[in-house]
Amino acid sequence: MKDYLIDTHAHLDMLKDFDISGVGKIVVPAVEVSTLDKVVSLSDIPNVFSMVGIYPSEAKTYTEEVEAKMIELAKNPKVVAIGEIGLDYYWDKSFVDLQKEVFIKQIKLANKLNLPIVVHDREAHKDCYDIVKEYNKNSKVLFHCFSGSVEFMQECVKQGWYIAIGGVVTFRNAVKIKDVAKEIPLNKLVLETDAPYLTPVPFRGKENKPAYTKYVAEEIARIREMQVEEIIDITTRNAEEFFNI
Repeated sequence: MKDYLIDTHAHLDMLKDFDISGVGKIVVPAVEVSTLDKVVSLSDIPNVFSMVGIYPSEAKTYTEEVEAKMIELAKNPKVVAIGEIGLDYYWDKSFVDLQKEVFIKQIKLANKLNLPIVVHDREAHKDCYDIVKEYNKNSKVLFHCFSGSVEFMQECVKQGWYIAIGGVVTFRNAVKIKDVAKEIPLNKLVLETDAPYLTPVPFRGKENKPAYTKYVAEEIARIREMQVEEIIDITTRNAEEFFNI
């Protein structure tokens, strides 16, 4: 039985407090060109792994040269996914077509490199779903910081995709994600913090960190009326299988 947690999504490069205790393994996503090298260098730390990818809000910076750099960085065996990539219609919808174009290019890159895909989907559920379904050929898929309905989760799971739940599930009024946590097939669930963002109760308002993954596990265990040790064991096994770590 696995007795350690995995934080599948923590922006260690953005943290002030670089404390990574309290979890067994951490995966660090990339979001922009300027920090790709830093994110990958963090995987020099034992039990820390990295992704390479360009965030949807940074789609305008994606070039052939950037893609070549990502391919080179992905030769590092501790680069375990392409992410976080996807669509974000919350901040700026003025270049949606470009976001889609860059998302598709990075899906194809993940397929070429035989790496999993970690999807950022904010207020773009249908378009994210449709694009991944159409263009992804051979990569495992994880929807990070899941914010969709139970019905959308079920459609994703039907495709074999994984779902990551973070600190939002601990928020008192977060009914939708609590429902998802209750209904999701456990073999498709992983945990995350998205540190330094979305800090769980009881630390809301402070900087999030990987050690707070345990509060996500505890809340999901409460919702499902399970032992927290069971949730830790299952989600850790899922994360290790997904990222091949």
